Amino acid sequence: MDNEKIVFAAMGKFFATIIMLIAATFFIIGCEKSPTQPEPFQSDSDWVDLGLPSGLLWATHNVGATSPEDYGDYFAWGETAPKSVYDMSTYRYGIESGYTGNIFTKYCSVSYYGYNSFTDNLTILQPGDDAATANYGGRTPTYDEWHELIDHTTAQWTTQNDVNGCRFTSSNGNSIFLPAVGYIDGTDSISVRYFATYWSSSLDTDIPMHAWRLYFDNGNRQYLDGGSRSEGSAVRAVRQN
Repeated sequence: MDNEKIVFAAMGKFFATIIMLIAATFFIIGCEKSPTQPEPFQSDSDWVDLGLPSGLLWATHNVGATSPEDYGDYFAWGETAPKSVYDMSTYRYGIESGYTGNIFTKYCSVSYYGYNSFTDNLTILQPGDDAATANYGGRTPTYDEWHELIDHTTAQWTTQNDVNGCRFTSSNGNSIFLPAVGYIDGTDSISVRYFATYWSSSLDTDIPMHAWRLYFDNGNRQYLDGGSRSEGSAVRAVRQN
């Protein structure tokens, strides 16, 4: 009997140890933090329903901004952080070249512009390269989505709290204000307060050194234009309703 007691006691300690290890494992796993992901703004004050055919909601302010009038941050196309110099020497997916001046290592549809004739036929920013996704939630609007905004709203150059910009008002009475942020070339801010450029997520597939961006100015013009990917422009986010 004494031997049986010793065996049962040993088995009890063994199983108790196993249970404790399992419990500790679940505790550690439960306490581990998942990688930080940007949380989309969910309150009504952070997104506007303009009644667009696509059902998209538009953010009330720029990525990096704290109010509709705040310029926010500037980004090179395909980059997710602001910086001090916006040119090919600092561009994430570019290499300076005396031959073409622009050699790209990602998002290139024409071999002439690709490093060692590189092409990948990526034409829309991937989530990891999208400043809106990384810093605000939602994503950067495409070329077609910017056109939808222009085509289904009334745009008017205006001033809001002493900041110049353009207000896009929809037929449902809702509107968004985009400040006239200009853009940054190198270290120079160009024509801030008199016009603005806002990135789309769409590559200019004919000239992949450019990506499409919204342009508007104090002459009350609004259209999509190609801009150098290495320049710094503002970003406004969208998301599905």
